[in-house]
Amino acid sequence: MLLSDLMTTELTSEMAMTRSLLARIPDEKLKWQPPGDLHSISWNANHLVEIVGWVPGILEQSEWDISPAGGEAYAAPDISKTSQLLEIFDDHGKKATDALQGVPDSVMDEPWSLMMGGQIIFTMDKGDCLRKWVFSHSAHHRGILSVYLRMAGLQFPSIFEEQAPA
Repeated sequence: MLLSDLMTTELTSEMAMTRSLLARIPDEKLKWQPPGDLHSISWNANHLVEIVGWVPGILEQSEWDISPAGGEAYAAPDISKTSQLLEIFDDHGKKATDALQGVPDSVMDEPWSLMMGGQIIFTMDKGDCLRKWVFSHSAHHRGILSVYLRMAGLQFPSIFEEQAPA
C-alpha cells in the first residue's frame, strides 16, 4: 500500500473533524478573540481552511516562496462568513485528496522547501512536510479554535465523539 493511500484515509478523517468544528461557528462569533495578542476565531478558521489547500502545492512543486523577490507576497484568506469558509474548505479538501491519489512513495521522499524572499526557511521531505505542516498543524489549530469557541460561550460535544469507529 502506498503512503499516499494511508495519508488520504487520514486526511479524510482529519477534514471531517475540522469541517465539523468549522460548521459550529456562528457568523457573529467570527471576530471574537481572547484578551491579549491572540488571534481571532476568524483568523484560526481561515488558517484551517488554507492549511488543507497546501497539499497540492507540496506534492506538485519543489518549493513555495511566500514573498518572492519582485513578486507579490502570499496573503492569507480573510473569509467573513462560515458558509464561505465551509465552501472553500470543501473545495480545498477535494483538491487535496485528489492530489494525494496514487502518489508514489518516491515523491514523498522528495525535498520540499518553504522560502521567503528567495531565502530557504526550511527544507524537508514532502511526506514529512504533509505530516507536520498539514496533519499536525491542523490538529493544533483545531484545538485552539475549539478552546476559543468555548471561551466565546459555545457548548458542543467533542469532535472526536462524533466520528464513527474505524
